[in-house]
Amino acid sequence: MHVSKSTPSPPYYAVIFTSQRTNIDPEGYAKTAERMVQLASEQPGFLGVESARGGDGVGITVSYWDTLESIRRWRQHAEHRLAQRDGKAKWYAQYQLRVCRVEEAYGFERPA
Repeated sequence: MHVSKSTPSPPYYAVIFTSQRTNIDPEGYAKTAERMVQLASEQPGFLGVESARGGDGVGITVSYWDTLESIRRWRQHAEHRLAQRDGKAKWYAQYQLRVCRVEEAYGFERPA
C-alpha cells in the first residue's frame, strides 16, 4: 500500500481508479504500474497517489491533481495511453474511474 500525506489544502481533485485484475502477466503489470506512478509524479499538477490491492485482485488507486486540466493532460500522455491499452487488453477484468473535487480533507496520525 502506498499512502500520500502531502496533499495541499482543498479544493483539489481526486481520480479514483477501482479495478479487478486478471492473472495475466503480473510482472509486466507491476513494472508498468511502478512506471506510471513515477511518470505521473513528474506531471504538472500532480499532488500525490494512494493505492492498495487485495489478494482477490481488487485494487483502488487514488491520484490527486490540482486541476481538471492536469487530469486531462495525464489521461492523454502518450506513455500513459500505451499503459491504458495494455490494461484493457490483458491486465484488467474490469475497472471504474471517477473524478471528484475534494472540498474538505482531514486525518489523524498516532504519535510515535
